[in-house]
Amino acid sequence: MATRNMDNSNPRLLISEILRKVSNAKTKKEKIALLHKHNSQALRSLLIWNYDDKVVSAVPEGEVPYTPNDAPVGTDHTRLEQEYRGLYRFVKGGADSLPSLKRESLFVQLLEGLAAEEAELVCLVKDKTLGTKYKRITKAVISEAFPQIKWGINRST
Repeated sequence: MATRNMDNSNPRLLISEILRKVSNAKTKKEKIALLHKHNSQALRSLLIWNYDDKVVSAVPEGEVPYTPNDAPVGTDHTRLEQEYRGLYRFVKGGADSLPSLKRESLFVQLLEGLAAEEAELVCLVKDKTLGTKYKRITKAVISEAFPQIKWGINRST
C-alpha cells in the first residue's frame, strides 16, 4: 500500500493520513489540535459512522471482495473528501429502498475507486473497528475535539 511522506503540512491529506497523524500524536491535546486543523464534514461523518451506536451499516460485516486500487497516492483515484456525500447509501436509514445487491455493488465500486488506504479505512468504519488500526483515537477524544457532534440521535431524517 503506497503512502506519502507526511512531514509537510499539506492541507490535502487523505483522511487515512490525517487519522494516522492523530493516532501517532503523543498527547490528547495534540490529537485534538490535529483534528481541529484537519476538520471536515467528511472526517466527522466517518468518525460518527464508526463511533455512534445509532449508525448501523447496511452492508454486510466482514471482508469485502474488492480489488484495492494500487495507483500511487494522489493519482488515479477518488478521495473520501469528495465521496463521503454518498456514504448514506451504506447505512440503515440512508437509502433503505436500494436493493442489497445494488448497495453492495456500489460499495465495491467506491472502494475500488479510492486509494487503498482510504478503502481500508471505509471497511474499518463499516464494521466499527477503526480502533483496531488507529488504536489511540477514541470516542472521548472525538467528543472533546468536536463537541458539536450529538451522539445517539437518529440521523436518517
